[in-house]
Amino acid sequence: TECEIIEIVRIASRHGLALKPVGSGHSPSDLACTSSVMLNMDKMNRILAHDSYACTLTVEAGVRLHQLNSMLEQRGMALSSLGSISDQSIAGAIATATHGTGMAFGDMSSTITHLVIIDGTGRRRECSATVNPDLFDAARCSIGALGIITQVTIQCEPAYKLHAVQTPDKLDHILDSLNEVVFSAEHVRFWWFPYTDNVAVWRANRTTLPKLPRVKSLWRDRLIGYHYFQLRLLKSRLTPNDLPSINQEQFSHRFDRRVEYIDDSYKVFNFDCLFPHHVNEWAVPWEKAADVFRQLRAWIMAEEQKPDGARVQFPVQARFVKDSNVWLSPTYDRTVCYIAVIMYRPYDRAVPYKKYWRVYEDIMRTQGGRPHWAKAHKMYYFDLKKAYPKFDDFVKL
Repeated sequence: TECEIIEIVRIASRHGLALKPVGSGHSPSDLACTSSVMLNMDKMNRILAHDSYACTLTVEAGVRLHQLNSMLEQRGMALSSLGSISDQSIAGAIATATHGTGMAFGDMSSTITHLVIIDGTGRRRECSATVNPDLFDAARCSIGALGIITQVTIQCEPAYKLHAVQTPDKLDHILDSLNEVVFSAEHVRFWWFPYTDNVAVWRANRTTLPKLPRVKSLWRDRLIGYHYFQLRLLKSRLTPNDLPSINQEQFSHRFDRRVEYIDDSYKVFNFDCLFPHHVNEWAVPWEKAADVFRQLRAWIMAEEQKPDGARVQFPVQARFVKDSNVWLSPTYDRTVCYIAVIMYRPYDRAVPYKKYWRVYEDIMRTQGGRPHWAKAHKMYYFDLKKAYPKFDDFVKL
């Protein structure tokens, strides 16, 4: 309960202990780690208020997104945008500015209209755009540093279906016409397959058409796309030169055709992320996305020519998110392109990725990038101070 949290905060304060809230623990980031007290919020998962006229829902901070999707569906509402998974808690999702994709849609932090936070003295503080506005703009992406968020009010919209179409394309065509591509649908994302010019472009729009759920192929999606792919990746730990052909193979088997489906919004936004992976994701001003992809491609191709050069997996993913006034969100004062690089861990085994990450982060830095808080990254105090105009204000608060 909220009262128990206040008591825990006061005990921690009295004994000089660090207190860190943790959500689902899904993120590879170590933000929630501490040698003192970790606070799990899973049992704070109730609905507190529902306003069908304003289309808002107030919930406790420990609600998982998959629970939230169900709560909203029962009330004829839905989130306006959602990421690839729904495993996170709502407080964890906004604490790290979790996002979906769509040039007219912000991250999850920007959908919060009101929240309650217990500060470091145990004081209960309510905030919104009109009540404690500075605390509100800081706490909507607080990385667990300002206190314990206990409840949030989320701006939703009436429940809707999405009509999604995934098509193959070429990277140079996408980059040369990026302005048209990002506005070609309400929600757009694409995956590039390194060592090739191949891209899979996913577009989705709201629709009133009847449902046409996506049908997974046992052969293409499970046997080839999961089991065979994982075996090939396991072997590539010993023969990394196989990775270019694996990337091409996966595109040919699974992504070189048009796929079309219609379903409830959250079922379309979410998709199977396969198996454990290392992931790094930064946001750059969306106008600089093409430069990032070209630089990254040039480095990958140069490494391929070296016998001991780095070899990378697919995909490199691009998603687009509208600007916000949330102080520590990567979208603060800029509409961004989130670019994610991924290295799968077959059967949970380690794969080399650090050289790839280092070059990727160097490229993102030169383009004014900001890392996703829920991912591991190498940005430190003075880097963050430079990247975020409101960083000093956050620290003071």
